[in-house]
Amino acid sequence: MNNMFDLSGKVALVTGCSTGLGVQMAKALARQGASIIALARRQELIDAVAKEIHETYGVDTLALKCDITDTEAVDKAVDEALAHFGKIDILINNAGTGAVAPAEDITDEQFSNELNIDLFGTFKVARAVAKKAMIPSNYGRIINIASMYGLVGNKIAPSSPYHAAKGGVVNLTRALAGEWGKYNITVNSICPGYFYTPLTKETLDSDYFKEYAKTAIPMERYGVEGELDAAAVFLASQEASYVSGIALPVDGGYTSM
Repeated sequence: MNNMFDLSGKVALVTGCSTGLGVQMAKALARQGASIIALARRQELIDAVAKEIHETYGVDTLALKCDITDTEAVDKAVDEALAHFGKIDILINNAGTGAVAPAEDITDEQFSNELNIDLFGTFKVARAVAKKAMIPSNYGRIINIASMYGLVGNKIAPSSPYHAAKGGVVNLTRALAGEWGKYNITVNSICPGYFYTPLTKETLDSDYFKEYAKTAIPMERYGVEGELDAAAVFLASQEASYVSGIALPVDGGYTSM
């Protein structure tokens, strides 16, 4: 049987591809045959990721150091990717951060930083990749990593800037899907629930949060490594050619409650 999610010959750029979910999704695309551009701020980490993916899956890889809040750096990175591969077919906008504090104590700087990275940075990369690569080739798959917190509020982890930014990503996704559909570009978002990452491990391992998860998540557990892979591969594939503008929760049922 043919592999209906074959990505051989495709080139995928993944931001925030130094640790955590970004690396997991990059590996998932590489397993399906996609070449990988690992983009993040820490050169030594993305070099290691690119090397591991190349040696494990046999696909071409490129490590690019870039701060997604820096417009010139984003444009330069996209130019470098195009110089190496000649195209970018898939973009996973994964880079992000998270400010946790009561709303009444959040500073202007914290709120601004959250929006600048999670929302504006996502837009900057999408804009550059669409303008320089996808619109000219009349093809593209853009996957923005939002959050279930972009769909709902919460009582356990006060993080209003993160909710605002990720809610913005969800609706930015819809707006870009509306504008770029005529160029055969699909734009979708994935809204992960609670997954272990370097940013979340301490919180998720706390006793109070484990007890909360049992009541708030219908599946009564956190997501584990690999459980975002199918969503990313599907939305990156040719089979998802008529799927655009959606926000897909992968959250164990959290947003169903």
